[in-house]
Amino acid sequence: MRAIQLSRFGGPDVLEIVEVPKPGPQAGEVLVRVHAAGVNFFEVLMRADRYAVTPQLPMFLGVEATGIVEALGQGVDASLLGARVAAPLFASSRPFGGYADYVTIDASLAVPLPDALSFEDATALMVQGLTALHLSRQSPPSAKSVLVAAAAGGVGSLLVQLARRQGAGLVFAAAGSKAKLELALSLGADAAVDYSNADWPGRVREAAGGAGVDIVYDIVGGPLTAAALEALAPCGEVVFAALGRYALGAPEMETMIGRNQSLRGFALLPLLSADVLRASLSELFDLAAGGELVMTKGGSFPLDQASQAHRLLEERGATGKVVLIA
Repeated sequence: MRAIQLSRFGGPDVLEIVEVPKPGPQAGEVLVRVHAAGVNFFEVLMRADRYAVTPQLPMFLGVEATGIVEALGQGVDASLLGARVAAPLFASSRPFGGYADYVTIDASLAVPLPDALSFEDATALMVQGLTALHLSRQSPPSAKSVLVAAAAGGVGSLLVQLARRQGAGLVFAAAGSKAKLELALSLGADAAVDYSNADWPGRVREAAGGAGVDIVYDIVGGPLTAAALEALAPCGEVVFAALGRYALGAPEMETMIGRNQSLRGFALLPLLSADVLRASLSELFDLAAGGELVMTKGGSFPLDQASQAHRLLEERGATGKVVLIA
């Protein structure tokens, strides 16, 4: 079978397509013929050795896939054969390998897909969907004013919708282009600001009645975090889920203390027991299948064009989820 291998760090062109043996399911596992695999920005960072943890090479990238169960390991329920499923590899004992024609995963982690939900859309609801859902659970937006950074991205576009669905008082979207702002507005944001304009925090404060917003969902990090503090109300909260791109120092923390503001960290995997994972994905899949969540598509690429998919993400050219079609 084909798989995308990373054997050295570098630009998108270091990704190479190789032939490897087709895996066989072990006891308790299923073999999934991959139809779609998600491409994530943290994988772009891994490829360039800019992630928080340097992975061991060689490795096969890809932490999420969807497809059809083609074979069963010993002890697996026979009804799973031929089922359309999501394979959240990131929650398994072998968290990589989704950029391939086949993957194996523990049968208890394979989540059935509604017939009305495409493989591509289901893929968009794994890492990004779970992140958006649990961000909104960690810091509920109900009756509060919230700011969603990167509001046209895979996580942000879903978080805008979930915040609106959960009764946020006001939803502000921050993004970096007119097209992305228009997308966020179409998904339910009340107002949108371009954070390439230096005065964007003041615009948010003004639109929020002068005091600022109650919650900032920060999935960007870096200089944006400090700027977002200017848009945060007294007693407000920054929820930080930005892949380790920290930029706050002692002056910013002192300001937050003086304004009774809080900084809350967010890490997805510790929140996901097997039961929580299955229930959360099933909830997202049902919402999407019923038309209550809209997935924004950033682009679909054949498996052998993984380097082009990485390049698109690296250049910030994608709006929504990027997937590989195996």
